[in-house]
Amino acid sequence: MKMVKSLILGSAAGLLALSGAQAADLPVKAKAVEYVRICSLYGAGFFYIPGTDTCIKLGGYLRVDTTFNGGVYGQPAWSSDLGQGNRYRDYFVSRSRMALTVDTRTATEYGVVRTFSQSDWQFQNNGTYNPAATAAAPYAGGGINSAFLSTAGGGYVAVEYIFLQFAGFTFGKSSSAYATPWNGYPGNNNSFLLGGEDSVTGVNNIQYTAQFGNGVSGSIGLDDPTVFNRTSIFNISVGLPATLGTASAYGGTHAPDIVGNIRVDQAWGLFQISAEGHENNASYNILAPATAFPTSLSEISGHPDTKWGGSVMAALQIKNIPTGAGDDIKMDATYAKGDTKNVISTSGGSPSFAMYSGSSRAYQSVGFGATTDAVYLPVIFGGTGNLELTEAFGFRGAFNHNWDPYWSSSLWGSASAVRYNGNAKLELCGAYIAATGGFATKSADFSCNPDYNVFQVGMVTRWTPVKNLTFSAEVGFFQLDQKFTGTSVLAAAAPKPTTVYEFRNQNTEYLNVRVQRNF
Repeated sequence: MKMVKSLILGSAAGLLALSGAQAADLPVKAKAVEYVRICSLYGAGFFYIPGTDTCIKLGGYLRVDTTFNGGVYGQPAWSSDLGQGNRYRDYFVSRSRMALTVDTRTATEYGVVRTFSQSDWQFQNNGTYNPAATAAAPYAGGGINSAFLSTAGGGYVAVEYIFLQFAGFTFGKSSSAYATPWNGYPGNNNSFLLGGEDSVTGVNNIQYTAQFGNGVSGSIGLDDPTVFNRTSIFNISVGLPATLGTASAYGGTHAPDIVGNIRVDQAWGLFQISAEGHENNASYNILAPATAFPTSLSEISGHPDTKWGGSVMAALQIKNIPTGAGDDIKMDATYAKGDTKNVISTSGGSPSFAMYSGSSRAYQSVGFGATTDAVYLPVIFGGTGNLELTEAFGFRGAFNHNWDPYWSSSLWGSASAVRYNGNAKLELCGAYIAATGGFATKSADFSCNPDYNVFQVGMVTRWTPVKNLTFSAEVGFFQLDQKFTGTSVLAAAAPKPTTVYEFRNQNTEYLNVRVQRNF
């Protein structure tokens, strides 16, 4: 009996001791779980970054498209192997891209602090297999052509926007204060609708926007022109090839572009007036032939005086038109002098044109147009030595129609003109005639005129079977209206032969098909 009692008491004591130890190990209070909270201050898709008062939204799209008889994203066959129509050209080119956007916003006593970035992961085929062009292209212009990183298993990342906004100011890489809300996309899919400014891929800038009430706002800014807002300055003395264009003789960047707009947003649509000032400054009078690289004589040879040019643009959007719900018309018109990038503009660089086709009186016909901000011929080579600013005019627009909730179409077009006036035309033509063998190599009806026009028209139809998933097809037509007449013996770029060519207008068409998923 005593043994049983001892066992019972001992077991009870052991259980009490064990219970006390376990109770001591338990936390006094469970740590609260911090769940992700929805942020409704800035619209759908925002949530609070855990542990902060900053809201963030992740978004973007995945896009796959193919262009037939053109370059990536609907570039017409207006230059290089595509413009020549030679055996090195690709009959089609494809690009796959995933764009990722990161948008953060924090409410402060001074207003919202916002940061935004867009990065594009992409892969494409190179777009040419001409050995000479391929060898030069990765380092063309002193930098790397990122498209040539699209090797097997390769690809590259591009940065479009990356900026900070605070108290009406924007700092970083964003669309210019000169731009319209639609940039170069009034209704088109392609990235090559000429006729106006297109900084949709961003330019380094500082800008300030003021809201005056009743939908009226004004913006002013300083843009870095180095990468985006320069075409070329031609030093005519370095030589002109068969298609007129030559290496650029721009000097270093001395001043930012000064830009601004006044804008009215109303229920009926939008109206905007924009203006820009752009500095044109050349490097030297003596430069190496063809390349425009400096020589040991460059610094002592002098240079032209700097000249300021600029451009103005008027833009209009009309909403609620009677053709259907959500239909609208967008258009803009531009005049530029010494600021041609705001007319002959793409989302990347500004093209010069060189196109070939058949002829009944020569080996082939050729049409070309050089895109410049200014040209000059130094006094020591028989010119005035002054920068002659290039003039340009442009108009573009689109009618956008919704057939029903699943189908929509856009009809778009543009017209642009480039003009070389006075001494610029005389000096360009004199140098071109001399470089192409003089009048002895030309027909009796030959005339030289470097002016040109370009026209574009096209249509895109989109099908959206489910929300944020769109299939589309776009056809486009491009015409180069050049002003040379007659024939001449020309040393055209290889693989073209040196022989007789007829000067004539040129046309091309393309088809682009695309699928895009927004998220």
